[in-house]
Amino acid sequence: MSTGKFYIHTFGCQMNVHDSEQMAQILSDAGYVKTDEADRADIIIVNTCSVRGKAAQKAYSQLGRLKRLREKRPDLVIGVAGCLAQEHGTGFFRRAPYLDLVLGTHNIHRLPEMIEEINNTGSQVVDTSFHESVRSLGIRTLPPDGNVSAYVTIMQGCNNFCSYCIVPYVRGREESRAGGDIIDEIRFLADNGIREVTLLGQNVNSYGSTLSGDTDFPALLRMVSKIDGVDRIRFTTSHPKDLSERLAGCFADLDNLCEHIHLPVQSGSDHVLKRMKRGYTAGEYLKKIDMLKSACPDISITSDIIVGFPGERDSDFQKTIDLMKEVRFDNVFSFKYSDRRGTASEGYDGKVEEGVKSERLYELQALQESNSLEKNRCLEGIVKDVLIEGVSKNNDADITGRTRGNKIVNLAGDIGLTGRTVRVRIVQAHMHSLRGEMV
Repeated sequence: MSTGKFYIHTFGCQMNVHDSEQMAQILSDAGYVKTDEADRADIIIVNTCSVRGKAAQKAYSQLGRLKRLREKRPDLVIGVAGCLAQEHGTGFFRRAPYLDLVLGTHNIHRLPEMIEEINNTGSQVVDTSFHESVRSLGIRTLPPDGNVSAYVTIMQGCNNFCSYCIVPYVRGREESRAGGDIIDEIRFLADNGIREVTLLGQNVNSYGSTLSGDTDFPALLRMVSKIDGVDRIRFTTSHPKDLSERLAGCFADLDNLCEHIHLPVQSGSDHVLKRMKRGYTAGEYLKKIDMLKSACPDISITSDIIVGFPGERDSDFQKTIDLMKEVRFDNVFSFKYSDRRGTASEGYDGKVEEGVKSERLYELQALQESNSLEKNRCLEGIVKDVLIEGVSKNNDADITGRTRGNKIVNLAGDIGLTGRTVRVRIVQAHMHSLRGEMV
């Protein structure tokens, strides 16, 4: 049994957060102890994301800071995991020669033995190999003490190969977990006090395509909805081209499926969408939105949008603005396009100037801020069910939770309400959160 303390620094999406939870679990099982202070750790893992340039730069900056810590403590083991590790492999040792470990996305299960090898030999260790079956998908974890929500990975990888996206190259091809394994894991979480589960995958709408049998994503949702103790179900991320009427119908039929969907549109221009290889038109996307709203009129819809994609003209950008005005998203995660190494769009002509990208992003975000605030103000005076998650990040005297539509609500209340769903009247709307009072 190993000894020592470990610290994991996570960058990127919810899938990375869950990967870090799995790393923490297997290190704990191997006898290591988690610490929240990097200065006191014997092992530091930086779990990286390369989907967005900003997340990658943050990871590089963190690794730079760790170099100084390594100089003070030569026995410290420093590793890098996640998408950047998968992308660069042994190249990371040239960029950061003080690194000991490079861990690819398919090899989380090997983390303890790789650390043991480093401690025994003093050599640098790397494993970025892909496997037909990703063993870490089945690692069960419990989130930190007090959490009432948990992530459950239902699939890994992606087969879509959008022209700008590096995910298929760093996460591999699609692999769906067996439905029975997913159900068993969620029962385990519910038995341990988890009241909300978020099903994770690069494209949950295509869940089941690698399995034999009739289990697809709508069928899986219906199975999960029957598990005792699961008050709320969420999922992310959905690809518009694979969103079906049966999935939309789940929002109408399943009481514990929350009225929120994250449905990345990326652009409102058919010209740009074709170059992105997204597999749908703006008109088809809008029909999917109508289908969702018909099934669930109160559904909250969020999205991703990239501005300044190669070849995006002023008229293309205006079509994105027009689509936003028509849909009126509850929130949008928006980014300036940046090349990702090895993707098709890296070689595209028609690259947009940085200043133009910044102007377009500013205009888009200003519109979305107005839409978000207007949407939130429509909730003032309305009573909502809020699942209390714990102490508010903004004020230690407040507690915080989320509506079924995924709106953050802060209110005065007892921390003992954590894990309970309470009735809350919305009294004040802000751009990114709501203020409420208990009914």
